[in-house]
Amino acid sequence: MKIVASSDWRDAIPFDTLVVVADIVPGEPTRCFTCGTDSEPRPRTELWAYKHRHPKNHDGYVRFYCAEHRPVLQRPVVAAYVAPGRSARSSRAAAERRPAKPTIPERQRATCPNCFVEVSATGECGMCGWSDS
Repeated sequence: MKIVASSDWRDAIPFDTLVVVADIVPGEPTRCFTCGTDSEPRPRTELWAYKHRHPKNHDGYVRFYCAEHRPVLQRPVVAAYVAPGRSARSSRAAAERRPAKPTIPERQRATCPNCFVEVSATGECGMCGWSDS
């Protein structure tokens, strides 16, 4: 028996992105996760869905947040990559100076003509007892 994960509306939400709840799951008013169950339900147009990553569940989990409690998205800072000042000619010259790796041909192994299995180093087939000597 193969166990597979079910597919639902949470699969459509990208990780680490805020999405208006009404856009993904229409329905009745609901509560902010941080405000708790004692708070008043809010319209889904005022709540944000955020899909968190989970260390043991690759699908993650989704929480709804009000505007006051929604997570702050931190975009990673990408450093500019500066390529070394080498020309294409110098890299080709360096490649030409390197010696080529020697190629070792694969040795043909002896096989039994009856069973078509590889024969041991003694020259005797382990399946049928055929010997090459």
